[in-house]
Amino acid sequence: MKIIAVIAENKLYRALLCVNCGAAVKNAALSGEQKSKIAAGLLGIFLGGLGVHNFYLGYTTKAVIQLVVGLVGGILTCGIAALGIEIWGLVEGIMILTGSINVDGNGNSLKD
Repeated sequence: MKIIAVIAENKLYRALLCVNCGAAVKNAALSGEQKSKIAAGLLGIFLGGLGVHNFYLGYTTKAVIQLVVGLVGGILTCGIAALGIEIWGLVEGIMILTGSINVDGNGNSLKD
């Protein structure tokens, strides 16, 4: 496998290609370390209401939404919004541990 760089529309894109056939390889780590599936899942289960697992995985926008809705919405709705966000985090944590969510925000596979 080899990594190639392509510049299109003033943006740098990277692709991992098979050296035998030239086909793109999906879900392969292109940069940085692979994140731990167990760590991400446990963060989702225990701190999912604050979006900590999404910050860890690099899904920053979703994490900020969970954090703001969980805190501000929780205050304004006497905890109802916070409960909903906590359930969302719990479900995502379980999905990470079962493999339904298996890539980080950069498209890198999660390691076991």
